Amino acid sequence: MSSKPQARTASNDDMLRLDNQLCFAVYSASLAMTRLYKPLLEPLGLTYPQYLVMLVLWEQDGLMVSELGHRLSLDSGTLTPLLKRLEASGFVDRRRDASDERRVHIHLSPAGRRLKSRAARLPACLFAATQCPVDEVVALTRQVQQLRDRIARSAA
Repeated sequence: MSSKPQARTASNDDMLRLDNQLCFAVYSASLAMTRLYKPLLEPLGLTYPQYLVMLVLWEQDGLMVSELGHRLSLDSGTLTPLLKRLEASGFVDRRRDASDERRVHIHLSPAGRRLKSRAARLPACLFAATQCPVDEVVALTRQVQQLRDRIARSAA
């Protein structure tokens, strides 16, 4: 009794090729983005995750830690050490809510507010590195955000 080996189909093989994986394309693009930002952020005294925190605070100062975590999709175990380092660097102040000490608000310090003007050059560096027109980067950003939201809904 001989069993016939199952024929491999090109489509099955193609589906499992690393370069055909959306997850890898997004992941490797994220790594490349982080590498791009590293030398730009070093003179500012920020890591990439700290820069993301600062971006949110430059939009809306005084957020609670939980609000920052929600906005950045970070849990408090990841966010708290970031915030402590930003505070030690003099960019933010952590203040307990007077009415509920479990709530901690994050406020920009004067140095953190001044840092915004130094960081203002970073988006232009990103556009130059992508070699894409601004409208293309904006459209791609929206597509990735929509993808993220769909995946988040699906995973919930």
